[in-house]
Amino acid sequence: MAENGQLSFIRADDSTLNVQLRGAWRLRNGLPPADLLQRELESARQVRTVAFDAGELSSWDSSVLIFLVEVAELCRQRKIAMDRAGLPAGVQKLLALAEAVPERKGARRELTEASVLERIGTTTIGVGGSLTEMLAFLGEMTITFVRLFGMKARYRASDLFLLIQQCGAQALPIVTLISFLVGVILAFVGAVQLKQFGAQIYVADLVGIGMMREMGAMMTGIIMAGRTGAAFAAQLGTMKVTQEVDALTTAGFSPLEFLVLPRVMALILMMPLLCLYADFVGVLGGAAIGVGMLDLSWTTYFNETAAAITLTDIFGGVFKSSVYGVLIALSGCLRGLQCGNSSSAVGDAATSAVVTGIVAIVVACGVFAVVFYILGI
Repeated sequence: MAENGQLSFIRADDSTLNVQLRGAWRLRNGLPPADLLQRELESARQVRTVAFDAGELSSWDSSVLIFLVEVAELCRQRKIAMDRAGLPAGVQKLLALAEAVPERKGARRELTEASVLERIGTTTIGVGGSLTEMLAFLGEMTITFVRLFGMKARYRASDLFLLIQQCGAQALPIVTLISFLVGVILAFVGAVQLKQFGAQIYVADLVGIGMMREMGAMMTGIIMAGRTGAAFAAQLGTMKVTQEVDALTTAGFSPLEFLVLPRVMALILMMPLLCLYADFVGVLGGAAIGVGMLDLSWTTYFNETAAAITLTDIFGGVFKSSVYGVLIALSGCLRGLQCGNSSSAVGDAATSAVVTGIVAIVVACGVFAVVFYILGI
């Protein structure tokens, strides 16, 4: 007896085609295509009846029903009678049940290739909907912060302290590594050029100003977007999938106050401290190149750095980092609350949060550059 389901055809007479089903018909083993019967009917145009022989059918599941429904449709199209007497009684009942309610017209959606204008329109509508959701989210968060300042916002302080720990102390290792390497890279690139003119002492100025004004805040923001923004989106997305967000709403709690507000506050508080730490570590990275490659002393390097930077540079970078923290938290929480109801949607939300956060940081950095130039800072 055949292990997998097999199909064969026997001509009982000129007008009858006997279809033999043998072996184990299981979905996991695959189905013989109904096209085999179609080719057999085309080769024998005198066939008026299709009969079945299932005497050697060892076992079966819904695969037999799927095949027989296709055969029945093929027989209807060719106006051929279908003799079901040779099928098992259970198969006959299931086939009758499947045909009891005819398929509605238009139930199967035909796949048609969309035109260019249709794709552009669909994309535009999607972007418009996303902008509407984003503006609504920002408006609701503004109201939430007003309630916070009025001491009316409801959230758990223990959640805030836990998020502060996750966004602050637990982020120090990766911030240390990246900031040190950025300082080393800036110093090395500057040293190669400045050494040609005997101005290697100004490597300290280059690294100090670059880290304080731009790179410290930006690199910290990008790190936190990939680390914390994605975590926020995954956490809220999972809560959305498991309907915890709906449960909070049903219980009378605002998800924005209970879930989003502590995360935004944690990043607002921790980003300036991480930025200052990144600035210091970046200067250390530059000093390692200055001392090891340019034969500068530690005292000379740090004195030159202190003379080059100003409080405006430091506070400008700290202010930028605070804004970046808000953008990262809002991006992560927004994508998390927009998450679908499947497990794959959680991963998509985390990816979208990282992309949105980094793009927002780069755009904000460009805006700050223009504004600071106009203000003469």
